[in-house]
Amino acid sequence: MARWLTRDGLGAAAGSATGLLLVSPDVSSVLPLGPGDRAAAAELTGAALREAGVGARDRVVVALAEPAGALWTAAAADVAAAAASVGPRGRMRLHHALSALKATTLVATPTGAMDLLARLHLEFLLDPLDLGLGTIVLTGEIASKRTLGHLAGEFGATVTEVLASPFGGGALAWRTAEEDPLKPLVDGLLGTAALDRDDAADPAAGLAELVVTQHAHSTLGDAVLRTGLVAGTSGSAIPAPAHTVGEHVLVRGVWLALPRIDRALSKIDGVTGWELAVNRRGTLDTAVLTVTFGRESLVGNPMWKTRIEQSVRALTPVSIAVEVAPEISEAATPGTVADARGHHLGRDRTALA
Repeated sequence: MARWLTRDGLGAAAGSATGLLLVSPDVSSVLPLGPGDRAAAAELTGAALREAGVGARDRVVVALAEPAGALWTAAAADVAAAAASVGPRGRMRLHHALSALKATTLVATPTGAMDLLARLHLEFLLDPLDLGLGTIVLTGEIASKRTLGHLAGEFGATVTEVLASPFGGGALAWRTAEEDPLKPLVDGLLGTAALDRDDAADPAAGLAELVVTQHAHSTLGDAVLRTGLVAGTSGSAIPAPAHTVGEHVLVRGVWLALPRIDRALSKIDGVTGWELAVNRRGTLDTAVLTVTFGRESLVGNPMWKTRIEQSVRALTPVSIAVEVAPEISEAATPGTVADARGHHLGRDRTALA
């Protein structure tokens, strides 16, 4: 019988896992890779680049966070003439890198690419066409509507969206149009599962979670990994995810662990509840944590707010603003997520079935 694992299940083995460990920034997910596993992940990612049109004459700049950045850059080096990883932060630096390296291909998150486009127009006063990009590969996030078409028109480039593993960042499937289903790179690697049980999804259920089957993995065997990504069911086709579910929320390409917020705030006296509000009003995601206190004296206390800000800053590289609710609540309440993007459906996947 296959093992079904979530991100937390992978993280629980962090102290005993061996080989190359691909870890999330908060180490809530730890994916072990042996030499054969690394080669397979690089081969699949290279195949995704080829499907996107990248060839031996191209020069690729990868603007992704780790662990995805190193994997994509290594795969691109095997496919293209040159490949470089510059990280996801700093649009001026990214523009300079694209120009200096004479890049023909950009690999970035959807919001990262859209933010670069906005900065080129509004701050740098530059024409996106002058960069000479022929190919843009988007991965690592749920793209906003019309992102692919908008970027294609502005940069004069072919835009491909790649579904990458949320655990290691390697490519799993791809598509070239927003209305298309995903095209898995290998049969049987990507599937859909029921939200309320460890079993295949019912086509009539309406929603299903994307799962990855680790065929012949050196340590995971044939374990089935729940990605936390949710899509509508559509017969035998695998739709691109439009939502997330579970104890992790995807913000700016990083999965935030909600239980870690729980644990961090539980150590601060007086905190009785919290809400994480996520939005995408412009090109990038924003996150605001509103904390509720149980005593009036703490509401306007700057030291208590600073303690919370420092605790949250230690949890994740994603910037999270902290606010204090003006009203107190003596009764403790569970932490909640208010996702104005419409992405996160809830912490309990079984309640959605």
